Amino acid sequence: MMKGNIGNPLGLTSLNHISRVCTSLEESIDFYKNILGFVPVRRPTSFNFNGAWLFGHGIGIHLLQLEDSEKLPKKTEINPKDNHMSFQCESIDGVEKKLIEMGIEYIKQLVEEGGKHVDQLFFHDPDGFMVEICNCDKLPIIPLVGDMVRSCSIHNLHTITSQMEYVPLNYIP
Repeated sequence: MMKGNIGNPLGLTSLNHISRVCTSLEESIDFYKNILGFVPVRRPTSFNFNGAWLFGHGIGIHLLQLEDSEKLPKKTEINPKDNHMSFQCESIDGVEKKLIEMGIEYIKQLVEEGGKHVDQLFFHDPDGFMVEICNCDKLPIIPLVGDMVRSCSIHNLHTITSQMEYVPLNYIP
């Protein structure tokens, strides 16, 4: 056990990658590259299975070619309560316009908390894995108890401590 790391017993520093199995490596690379803006990166040559690594937005996506595509159930219904990964965006209206232009089916939801409104767009990758695009940085991240929490957003960089000190989102020191 690492000393002095009670709130982070494993000493984690960041999320490195998300691994996704796919039925068509080419279709998935195209989606993550041309829709979500990831860049293909070198993958270790010692792997004895087909796959690809991509990187973007501070995280890696590792795609693994499924040997038997029948084993991956195809999801057709867009369900925001399903497993998904979420990305912040500069302009939710711009993203929605692009999704329409690209012919990508999506669902739009609005979340309201304390007078703040967050827009969410949900859609599938080629294998039915849910992707969310949002402007979630409008909501402050407030710990329920304990240690300080830092926002993952560049728009919400203020640290909120265990004393629950309120820092307005538009505060500029």
